[in-house]
Amino acid sequence: MFDVTPGMRRLGATVLGMEAIVVALATPVAITIQNVEPRLAAGVGIGLAVLCVLVAGLLRYPAAFIAGTVLQVLAIATGFLVSTMFFLGAIFAALWITAIFVARRVEGATKR
Repeated sequence: MFDVTPGMRRLGATVLGMEAIVVALATPVAITIQNVEPRLAAGVGIGLAVLCVLVAGLLRYPAAFIAGTVLQVLAIATGFLVSTMFFLGAIFAALWITAIFVARRVEGATKR
């Protein structure tokens, strides 16, 4: 696997925390505007938001970064319920990838 640096944990947790808020707020949009059944919308939206928070707390383990990557795919897939989530999910996926690579690069440069 790879070493988890403090910067990776910090940036990753920030991305997942903000993503949890956005995904949770997509739930009422799915219900009122997209006419998705409330149980489905709440299950997907709130469930994904809770998973984001749980994974953010586990980022000290390398496997949590794999789980975070899976969450990015799931966030994009919520676009089938709320079409705007295709765009927002892609933005969060880009932020997730950037957080991992930028933190590793910055911390690698400061070790020298």
